[in-house]
Amino acid sequence: MSLPANSADASARPAAKGGGANRAWLRALEMTSRLDQAPERLLSSVVGEIAAERPDAPALLSDHETLTYAELAERSRRWARWALAQGVAKGEVVALMAPNSPSYMAFWLGVTSVGVVAALLNTNLRGAALAHCLAVAEPKHVVLAEAFANCAEAAPDGARVWPMEQVDLAAVSGEPLTDAERQGTRLSDPALLIYTSGTTGLPKAARVSHHRIMSWSGWFAGLMDASPDDRLYDCLPMYHSVGGVVATGALLIRGGSVVLREKFSASQFWDDIVRWDCTLFQYIGELCRYLLAAPPSDQERAHRLRMICGNGLRPDVWAPFQERFAIPKILEFYAATEGNFSLYNVEGEVGAIGRIPGFMAHRFPAALVRHDVATGLPARGEDGLCQRCAVGEPGEAIGRLAAGGDPAHRFEGYTSAAESEKKILRDVFEPGDAWLRTGDLMRQDARGFWYFVDRIGDTFRWKGENVATTEVAEALSEIPGVIEATVYGVAVPGADGKAGMAALVTGEGFDLSGLRARLAGRLPAYAQPVFLRLSPALAVTETFKQKKADLAKEGFDPAVVAEPLFVALPGGDGYAPLDAPLFDQIAGGRIRL
Repeated sequence: MSLPANSADASARPAAKGGGANRAWLRALEMTSRLDQAPERLLSSVVGEIAAERPDAPALLSDHETLTYAELAERSRRWARWALAQGVAKGEVVALMAPNSPSYMAFWLGVTSVGVVAALLNTNLRGAALAHCLAVAEPKHVVLAEAFANCAEAAPDGARVWPMEQVDLAAVSGEPLTDAERQGTRLSDPALLIYTSGTTGLPKAARVSHHRIMSWSGWFAGLMDASPDDRLYDCLPMYHSVGGVVATGALLIRGGSVVLREKFSASQFWDDIVRWDCTLFQYIGELCRYLLAAPPSDQERAHRLRMICGNGLRPDVWAPFQERFAIPKILEFYAATEGNFSLYNVEGEVGAIGRIPGFMAHRFPAALVRHDVATGLPARGEDGLCQRCAVGEPGEAIGRLAAGGDPAHRFEGYTSAAESEKKILRDVFEPGDAWLRTGDLMRQDARGFWYFVDRIGDTFRWKGENVATTEVAEALSEIPGVIEATVYGVAVPGADGKAGMAALVTGEGFDLSGLRARLAGRLPAYAQPVFLRLSPALAVTETFKQKKADLAKEGFDPAVVAEPLFVALPGGDGYAPLDAPLFDQIAGGRIRL
């Protein structure tokens, strides 16, 4: 297979800024503007078309299995007929729990092509959380890969459990589906249930239509300028929208190839990129930070990558990552599985999550509204309406909901009507209007670039000021010897608001004695962490989101936390060890922080 070089062929591709950015937007528009003209053309239909033209072209590759386009199309049609043979009706649910693999994609492409909804289960869940996810999906069948056979007991009553490897696909035909078998499945029909990460409670199941799948695939294919010669590396969980739909769909819709790895490995990452001759890779969250912290690899600059695409690349990592690993271009974006607008940083502006060009404003109806940290809700004026943020002012990002609007920007909701309603903000700028809450605080600069500030619920108030945990964490990450940092607020008896606390993973070069002085040059006094916790590692979700809830619950009590604790005492110039007697003085109000 002929693959394009990255930096060597950079002149043949649009530039990162200016006119090149506009061409990227136009490609994305071209890929998505005519979707509704073919309402029965699903992603599985596109795979079938490419299979007919280039049957032997590789579609999905892994160390354990490779599927050409012809094999992917055939395998997916066998899964479709398996679902029909079980009597699963259009709109009913079949759940899947399996590791990343080409077979994973073949399964949901197949069953959804005949109107069945595939619930993609988080492979890390067990017990009550898994039972909850199955219960809200109400599946007729649960398909489990061999590695998850012990999860069968979580299946709801009445659901049949199938060992994935034991399903006899050879017993059903892989020939093209008839119109009758497709059951009139259209872009407007539901295709997937994808679960939120559950960082603020039990996961919610977000509905994803075929239209949404095709829209995501088309937008990213256009923005990345994906082609049949591209090969994208995907080590993100396929039960999430980025790893399972965006990364795969954007290449499949253009006839390219996707290399699937079961799990991310910092030590093997660059070996894989070079071995598979990848031109693209998809990142999320802190993956790039882990790679930057890893020891040097002989292969880390031997690749032919031309672009990486993802979300959550923090400003303190961006430039060092791009320089160390010789990355020609970074496409950062902001989106949510259930969200109704997205942002794309097509220009490659370091630290920004995107910008909406004037000619695209009607396609991305978004706004920032002032946020009340005390209530966790948007602030309202005397007229009862929300207030737009000024340039540079942090606020919650919201997207307008309009009846009969672009299907790609509708809120398709969760399986729970109550949870769906919680996301909708009404009477925002005028009586009767409705907007979708993102739950994310952002700011916009004078040039129109958007920047992520914090998650609502993570930001806290201390000394009468709002503290954004991500900004404090970024400042800490710039300190020599700090490998990883997470910041959260903790309640202090007798004090209003919450004091900042940071859990740090540190290494060579870390100087605790000089930390407070260094932070004073980077952060205002109210934002500097009052408490420190030195940890050997920080827990993260499967998509590298830091788990703060348990840390905040444990607080700064040395009787609860076994790891070293420190406190910034009033009048001091450093952090003092926090032992039981000192904790008692703080908790008893004898020391005011």
